[in-house]
Amino acid sequence: MDTQSIDSDYNFRLKDIILGAQMLFVALGALVLVPLLTGLNPNVALFTAGAGTLLFQIVTKGKVPIFLASSFAFIAPIIYGVQTWGIAGTMCGLLAAGLFYVLLSILIYFQGGEVLHTILPPIVTGPVIMVIGLILAPVAVFMATGMTGNGSLELVPRNTALIVSATSLGVTLAVTLLGRGMFKLIPILCGIIAGYLISIPFGLVDFTPVKEASWFAMPSFTYPEWNLEAILFIVPVAIAPAIEHFGDILAIGSVTNKDYIKNPGIHRTMLGDGLATSLAALFGGPPNTTYSEVTGAVTLTKTFNPAIMTWAAIVAIALAFIGKVGAMLQTIPSPVMGGIMLLLFGAITVVGLNTLVRAQDDLTEPRNLVIISLIMVLGIGGMSFSAGAFTVKGIGLAGISGVLLNLLLPRKKKKQS
Repeated sequence: MDTQSIDSDYNFRLKDIILGAQMLFVALGALVLVPLLTGLNPNVALFTAGAGTLLFQIVTKGKVPIFLASSFAFIAPIIYGVQTWGIAGTMCGLLAAGLFYVLLSILIYFQGGEVLHTILPPIVTGPVIMVIGLILAPVAVFMATGMTGNGSLELVPRNTALIVSATSLGVTLAVTLLGRGMFKLIPILCGIIAGYLISIPFGLVDFTPVKEASWFAMPSFTYPEWNLEAILFIVPVAIAPAIEHFGDILAIGSVTNKDYIKNPGIHRTMLGDGLATSLAALFGGPPNTTYSEVTGAVTLTKTFNPAIMTWAAIVAIALAFIGKVGAMLQTIPSPVMGGIMLLLFGAITVVGLNTLVRAQDDLTEPRNLVIISLIMVLGIGGMSFSAGAFTVKGIGLAGISGVLLNLLLPRKKKKQS
């Protein structure tokens, strides 16, 4: 046997592993941010991101170089859900959200991709995304000033919290605007590290949990429990990321110069995304979504081989079983996360606003005005609708109302030339 060939294969695999670990490093800040903000377990999030990415690759025949991990779009409903129904009940709603993607993929398979733009046009998805960002604004401010997410208790003295959160935010902004190369792809991670380091001299970090944690530990999986109220509340939130999925697939296609809409097909990528989200919920992890940060890394490094994402997924799963990793992540003080959230939740709102701007619709046209206005006010105002045991509120009610109004309200007749 040719030993030189063996060495060559080994070196190739080692290079792929390193590249895969690098892709995970790019995604890591955002990946762990969601569970840390919502009360979920970061080790579980690592596991479900890796497992979800592998499942996505199976469904898409290993053709798309994309990494799936924690979705920001679901932060608000998860925070509310965990406080209201607990993690197990919330997972039921997230499991259903993944199945909603699956239903959309079936619809796309039979009707084509344009059916989504008919049911979920920018006039609906834009304001729904904006609502997700805006209703979280108070949580960001509370945490940045040293309070709990609901503002009921002071965890850190206000002045100290402001120094920490300002450092975290400032570094994130600096790297976002001035970063070069790989640094430009990890602004959140840089901000978290800076905020964490400055928290240590203030005595905000307790390393005891890290010392006590074992090196190898099974992630704290939480399995779903049936909760219809959680399903009705969370599923409409999936409207926005479902549309964003199209953009992400088009983006990676433009980078690799391949048409993934046709091969393996948008129905397969949507199916993979949905199954990955449902798989995450089965273990107590946050919903998965395609990561634009990793697409940026693919662009920068020119590593178009989808197998690289296999190694990124494997490394994520391996890290999930290192107990000290999760313990370290959970020592991050809340003002560090609060500083990141000030930018993040505003950015989510801007994404929604940009969705409307790019559509180039007249927002003051009566039909559009009605749809946008009601989505925004119902969502931000926290309107609820109940009929017996049936209850829908907040983002869920806003999303459902937007879809129904778009389908039912008469459209302006086009002038015939």
